[in-house]
Amino acid sequence: MAKYKMKTKSSAKKRYRVTGSGHVKVGKKGHRHILTGKSRKQKRRLRGSRLLEGADAVKAKSLLPYG
Repeated sequence: MAKYKMKTKSSAKKRYRVTGSGHVKVGKKGHRHILTGKSRKQKRRLRGSRLLEGADAVKAKSLLPYG
């Protein structure tokens, strides 16, 4: 039986989520605060989430060892 467990980065578990197919899902930036200075169209486009690709996805997965 394994003696030690790897730790998940706390910042990563708040930002990323691994989908069933193994992709990394992340929320879009810029939709937290100071929304009065942004147009309605911009705020609408910031809704939802997106999938990380390439080196960004590899880095995020390394921070989530059990993801």
